Amino acid sequence: MDKKTLDKVLSGLSDKNIRFQDLTKLLSDFGFSVRIKGDHHIYYRDGIEEIINLQPLKDGKAKAYQVKQVRVIIFKYKLHKGVKNA
Repeated sequence: MDKKTLDKVLSGLSDKNIRFQDLTKLLSDFGFSVRIKGDHHIYYRDGIEEIINLQPLKDGKAKAYQVKQVRVIIFKYKLHKGVKNA
């Protein structure tokens, strides 16, 4: 898992500067499965009520409000607790 990306997402200080590819990798590392329809990447996982729907911006970055949604889910389900020094 890329600790640097996780730290950026958890800090909430650079939501507009998270690369879409880094965010999708983070979700995969947390055990989420993905279904892709067009440019919609739909993430789901057993034990997690919410479904995360991500779309990239034209510049390859993730949308800030979607980064916030991912952060809320990480904190709500304490997914970051299993990562060393997070």
